[in-house]
Amino acid sequence: MSDTDSIEAASRRLALALDALDAAAEHRRDAAKSEAALSAQLHALGNDRARLAGELDHAIARSRALEAANREVAQRLARAIDTVRGVLADEE
Repeated sequence: MSDTDSIEAASRRLALALDALDAAAEHRRDAAKSEAALSAQLHALGNDRARLAGELDHAIARSRALEAANREVAQRLARAIDTVRGVLADEE
């Protein structure tokens, strides 16, 4: 092999190596973009989870308050019914 052939072969190998390096760098840039997008999605999901947890806590507290009000109304209705029955029984 002559010096010219050796230089051409080395140049081809260098060009292939540079192409491979360029492809690897592009792949790494794409991976970094994907990682950033996933990180942003994870952050958004975390924010949604926190918001939904707060809304759930609020809904549970409201439900408990409504249950307590319902029990109180049921007790008052029962007393009112007993009072009406007592009045009706006294009139008979």
